[in-house]
Amino acid sequence: MQYNFDKIIPREDTNCVKYDLRQVVFGNPKVLPMWVADMDFETPDFARNAVIARAEHPVYGYHFKDEPYFKAIQGWLLRHHQWQVDLEWMSFVPGVVCGFNMAVMAFTKEGDEIIIQSPVYPPFHHAATGHNRKLVYNTLKVGEKGYEMDFELLESQAKTAKMLILCNPHNPVGRCWTHDELLRLSEICLRNHVLVIADEIHCDLVLPGFKHVPYATLNEETANHCIVFHAASKTFNLAGLATSTAIIPNKDMRDTFNNYVHSMEAELGNIFGKVATQASMEQGDEWLSQLLDYVQGNVDYVADFLAQKLPKVRFFKPEATYMMWLDFNGFGLSEEELWLKMTRGAELGLNRGKEFGQEGSGFFRINLACPRSTVEEAMRRLYSEFG
Repeated sequence: MQYNFDKIIPREDTNCVKYDLRQVVFGNPKVLPMWVADMDFETPDFARNAVIARAEHPVYGYHFKDEPYFKAIQGWLLRHHQWQVDLEWMSFVPGVVCGFNMAVMAFTKEGDEIIIQSPVYPPFHHAATGHNRKLVYNTLKVGEKGYEMDFELLESQAKTAKMLILCNPHNPVGRCWTHDELLRLSEICLRNHVLVIADEIHCDLVLPGFKHVPYATLNEETANHCIVFHAASKTFNLAGLATSTAIIPNKDMRDTFNNYVHSMEAELGNIFGKVATQASMEQGDEWLSQLLDYVQGNVDYVADFLAQKLPKVRFFKPEATYMMWLDFNGFGLSEEELWLKMTRGAELGLNRGKEFGQEGSGFFRINLACPRSTVEEAMRRLYSEFG
């Protein structure tokens, strides 16, 4: 069937973070919100129908994740990423962010060094600082073709670090890391006994022409020294259902992690996340294909618009995710001046770049998982204030 991504879905007054917290976040309830990383598209029918069918049962008691649930995820990872995952490797966690915070607690101690590659999703920073670990910035470099890892710096940092939290693909810069890049990172981390925690929540959102490489598929040694987190939440707009998967090939590490999750009474989750995830993994192939084509169209529209009408805005077209990382430093304005022009002048609600690290000062992240008409309106507002 043909899915309609042009449809406008009103989200106000649903306790929606993106829309109903505009006054709190931006100080202006009229901004066009294009910040939080969920979609303004309908959650697909097969996921909604699964939730509705389960909701018709009159008891919402404790439940567990059965074999068909994990087989659905297993099948999806094999079809889309050529990754053969054993069922025993997989465990439930109530969210990827929750999962990598648990990994920090289970495998490091206070004062240990944890490497992140900034600018990066804000919870990466908090996963270290929030648990009294020492945060080490392996800041990404900007080359001719976009953002790159700084391997020379990583060589020295890995000598004393205990863990590296990898964003694969990377949010917010949109890189889909290549096999060679990941292999070089893996070699450094293995040589220095640095445990890699791979957040692969955006792995299904790789745009046409690029290919996601699951970190654990590099080789057996790498697989035995990492934890990978996956979820259907970004892919199928299920973030409110708090359902994700930890994939840990190493049995000793898996037991340690699962024991920690159990100690937090966090291994059950909710009924509706289970059925929606299973339905999406079983039935979502065509929906995802159409979604990626639509998002690519939005990316192309913004890239063409900025190149033609706002050349002072520097950007690199994303290889993955539905976000775009925009550099406004060319306007010569202060961080606060840019923020006020964006939120008061253009009345656009974008993520402030410095939330992702100091390297993001003067940048904004825009969410393009929305109808084309919303993207067009956003560009009109942007041009009216910055053109």
